[in-house]
Parts: sequence; structure tokens; C-alpha cells
Amino acid sequence: MTTLVPRPPYTQDELDRLYPKKLKLQLVQILLRHGERSPVSTRFQNAGLAPYWPYCNAAKRLSSVAMTKTDWSSWDKLQWRRRLETFGDNDASILASGPNGEIDTVCNLGELTDKGRETTLALGERLRHLYVDQLKYMPEIISDADMIYLRASPLPRALESVQESFWGMYPLSARTASFPPPTIITRTPQDETLFPNESSCRRFRNESQEIEYLNSLIGKWMPGNSRVKVDSHPRLSGIMDTINSTLGHGPATRLPSPFYDPKGREIIERIGVEEWFSGFSESKEYRQVGIGALAGDIVARMVGNVERSGNDGLLEIGGEDGFQGAGRGGEKDIKFGLSGCHDTSLAALLASLGCFEGEKWPPYTSHLAFELFNESGADRKSIDGDKLDRPATADAAHKQKQGALSTFFGSGGKTKLATEGIARKTTDELNATEREKLKGHYVRIRYNDRPVVVPGCKLPGKHLDGDESFCTLEAFKAIVDRFTPKNWKQACISNIDEPAFPEEIEPGGY
Repeated sequence: MTTLVPRPPYTQDELDRLYPKKLKLQLVQILLRHGERSPVSTRFQNAGLAPYWPYCNAAKRLSSVAMTKTDWSSWDKLQWRRRLETFGDNDASILASGPNGEIDTVCNLGELTDKGRETTLALGERLRHLYVDQLKYMPEIISDADMIYLRASPLPRALESVQESFWGMYPLSARTASFPPPTIITRTPQDETLFPNESSCRRFRNESQEIEYLNSLIGKWMPGNSRVKVDSHPRLSGIMDTINSTLGHGPATRLPSPFYDPKGREIIERIGVEEWFSGFSESKEYRQVGIGALAGDIVARMVGNVERSGNDGLLEIGGEDGFQGAGRGGEKDIKFGLSGCHDTSLAALLASLGCFEGEKWPPYTSHLAFELFNESGADRKSIDGDKLDRPATADAAHKQKQGALSTFFGSGGKTKLATEGIARKTTDELNATEREKLKGHYVRIRYNDRPVVVPGCKLPGKHLDGDESFCTLEAFKAIVDRFTPKNWKQACISNIDEPAFPEEIEPGGY
């Protein structure tokens, strides 16, 4: 599957069922796959496919930060356009051009295209319609982004997709004139958890058995008379990538018709899903080293939001030089998170939670919504004393507050990591008082606007009465705890010589 065809907005009847009045929405975390892009590698030029695609008008409108005085006192933007250079005859340098000679809109490999910007902008507009217009959960106009956690993987297409979606949700008309630059969190590749940990994790690597399908359709275009296999060159997943990329764009970049044979595409997609994601469904260790760190982050932000410890992402985005008492706008909670990631991120999470059975490869601009609710009247705990069990004296209360803040604020307004609280404790480690803080809270997952049910949440006492899609926070945390690594990098170098899969299947979602 390539471009996502979004469903119509929820009707009022659907809203009433999906968002019952006895539950109050408390935190929303959206993980979105980037929009349409050019292929990550040049493939099938022998089938007439152009190596360079003319679908990136952003290349004519680029800007970079420029220092204009050597004492760091003056900064500005340098506007520029990009042209790609490549090799010509006898290795002479020539400009890369599209199928019709285009040179100013040529995409780099794996770059977000005009279509990808369009669809991620539209996703932001859909999120605004739901959470602002229909649910009244987020404000119509914002003066800062201190209640919004923005994050992206190191790949530019993920960052640009987050920016487009944020713009769609809060265009200029929905921001005040004094709106400051929002904070977008990124990580270095070796610390990134927004995609499965396959490139830097030795334990994660697993070679699938060779397969011999599809050669009657497209084998004649395989390089060097090779055959189509899972691990061929290009890999089967790479063939699927090129097919989907071409389908998301114009007729100037199309493959021969056999590549689009419906039966052949179904086989490629099914095998691709099995190759990439079966491990998450069948192995606890696979889940742990592959996607467990991201799942742990999602749950930690939920619990941090419940206990108001700063672990919901507020510390990362608050203030110009770190957290200044609260966010720039005085916010004490994150209400909305938007993280730019990848198809493999969404599918790995769903498979690890037992929710990907029978699903197809996530289309471009797919998204996962992790929604946290509290039951009407549920008592929220607060580090600043809003509903905290207060000490007997005002002085003791002041000391309690200062002690809580000192766990994650350093001197001079610089932020330190929040390490206390219950966000990073496993459910088994929680005492009765800590467990009580989770009561009255529920988690619901929507995949492309469709609720999904975690198998372990179907058990008695693990969900909201009458609706299995609302998992209790305690049950959801316990399920995720089972594959959240204690030391992510250490797990990647453990059990190197052991089989990649267990002798018996360890199903996800329990």
C-alpha cells in the first residue's frame, strides 16, 4: 500500500462512542510515518525508471541559519536553492535532471516530495479538526508550543513531516504574533528509538531464508540475471519501496506494468510484512531490543503526565535555556505530542502489542495515536501541590516542592534528566501508593483513526467496562514493561550467539 486514503471525519455518534463523557482526555501522543518520498536508492533504471525525480519544489526555497557578525551578536537566514550534481560521460560533472530535463526541483534519495508535504500537512489539518474543532481538547489559538512535544528521527523527511503536520494543526492564523519558535527534539542516530534498532544493534540482525517468488513477473529486470529473493539486490523490501514510491507520484516516474500486478504486489507486501515484523509478534527479546525503548518512552510520558513529574516531555521543551519554573507560557503539562518516524516504527509497535495481525504495510502518512484518559473525578497528583498530599506545615510544603523540583532542574536554569518518580519503574516495583496513582486512567490506541485492541487488555479488570479498546493504564504499563529494556545498548550486545527466535512463540500484547 502506498498513499493513505484517510477516512471521513468522525460523526457525532462516532465521537460519542469513541470519547465517552465519563472519560476526560489527558494526553495525546501521535507517531506519524513521514509522507511520500523518493526511493532511498536508484533502482530499475533498466526498466525505464528515471534515477532523479522532479517532485521537490522545496529545493528552490531552502534557507539556512547564518551568523552575520563574528561576535555572535547577529544572525540571519540565507535563502538558497539546491541543484544536484552527478557523473556524466567520462566522469564529467553534470547536473542531475528529471525525466523532462528539470534541474531545480530534483529530489535527493529518500527526500520528502511535494506530495509528501501535501499529505502530512493534511494530516495536521485532520488532527486539528478532531482535537481542536470537535473535541475542544486543544486551544484554537496558541501563544507558544509549551504544551506540545515535537520530536523527529534524524532523517530529514521525518523532521519535515512533523513540521508540515504542526503547520497544518496550527497554521499562522492560529498562532499569536508573539509566538516563539517551537522546540523540536532530535537524537543522534546511535541513541534514536523512533525506528526499530536494526542498524546499530548486533543482536537485532537476523537474515531471513531465501525465497523464490515473483520472478515470472519482474525477474527479467533484476540486475545481473539475479533472482528475486528476500535478501536479493535489491532486496524484496527495496522492490516494494520503489513500487510504492512510484505509485505515490506522477506518470513520469513509473515502472513497467508487471510491477503493479495486484497479485504480485500482495505477495511482495505479505512477505515484506512477515520478514520485517514477525519477530516482534513472536519474540520478547526481539521486541525488547527492537522497539522496547520507544514503547517505554511512550508509557513513561503517560505516567509522567499523571504524576506531573516532568517525565511527559515538558522538561525537554520548556523555556529558552531549560525549564524556567514552567514552560514559557507557564504550562505544567504536555497535552499533545507529535513524533515523526517511519513505517517500521508503527508496524513494530503494533506487532509488539499484538495488534498487527492481518495488517498491511503502513502507507505513507499513517499515524498511531496513543490517548491517555482519566475517569471523571479521578484524582491527579502534582509535583507543585495542586492535589498532592500536603505536609502539615507551609514550610514543609515548600521543602517538598523544592525537593521534587531539584530532582530534575540544575542550577542556572539548565535542565537535568528527571530520574525520580514512577515513570521508569516497572509495575512490579510499584508500591500500593504508587499503584493508586495509576487508578482511574485508561489508554486507547488508534491506528489511522481506527481503534485497536491490545490482547492482554481484554482480560477481566484490565479495561473499561463495556469497551476493551480502553486499557487500564496499569495493565498497559505492565504489558509494555515486559519488553522495555533496562539498558537498551547493553541488550544489543547480549546473547549474540543465541538463536534469534525462541523455541516457543512468545506472543506480543500480554
